Amino acid sequence: MDWRKEFIFLNNDKQDKTKTSNIQVITRAAKILRALRDHPKGLSLSKIAKEVGLARSTVQRIVTALEQERLVSAASANEGFCLGPEIALLAAAVQSDLREEVRPFLIELSRQVNETVDLSVLDNSKVLFVDQIIAPHPLQATSQPGASFPLHCTANGKAILASLPIAEVEKLIPLDMQQFNDQTITSRYELLKELEVVRKEGVAFAREEHIQGICAVGAVIFDRMGNLSAISIPLPSIRFYGNEEKLAAALLHTCQTINQHFNNKY
Repeated sequence: MDWRKEFIFLNNDKQDKTKTSNIQVITRAAKILRALRDHPKGLSLSKIAKEVGLARSTVQRIVTALEQERLVSAASANEGFCLGPEIALLAAAVQSDLREEVRPFLIELSRQVNETVDLSVLDNSKVLFVDQIIAPHPLQATSQPGASFPLHCTANGKAILASLPIAEVEKLIPLDMQQFNDQTITSRYELLKELEVVRKEGVAFAREEHIQGICAVGAVIFDRMGNLSAISIPLPSIRFYGNEEKLAAALLHTCQTINQHFNNKY
């Protein structure tokens, strides 16, 4: 091998190693971001290192770079780091695309059932409303897009929880959950039992568990990237009882149509 070929070989080998190293850093950064996603209250560097299986010094270097890009930020003096504001901006861009694509289906569902229809996503340990089609009723159950509600006592929240791995559900739901009224499930055991039913039936119900007089039915959809969102139909209890099955059937059909739409398109 002459010196020119040897130089090219060594240079290519160096480039390959650099590419591999860069990919490894990206993979590690993604693991750190996912660990922080699963712990919305924040993690110290030592706890992050334990979660992702990396040396604390390695985690510190990556977290410092992520912090400079506003992808992570300080949670508090004691709790280390949490996801940063740039993550919310990136998520908002995805949600905007999702809203645009799903909205025609929401409009049609609202027309079919003559009720308000919501689109929501998981936001740390809450369910975040990102779009809404309001039905023309004098008595309505509406929530402004951008509002967030608990997972354990809302139909969209329970639908999302039922679609997550049990280990992730247990991280999101405390042992003792906040009670809003006598209908609220406050036991993790009871909630997990209900989520088993939701998994089998594909639909979740909230019967005045968050706000007295307001009920809802919810189910999940998956976008082109496989990320889950929830569609729900909130309505006053006076129009809910006796119509649960009809509402659930219309909602499930819409969710199946949306999922098929994404599967066919992508």
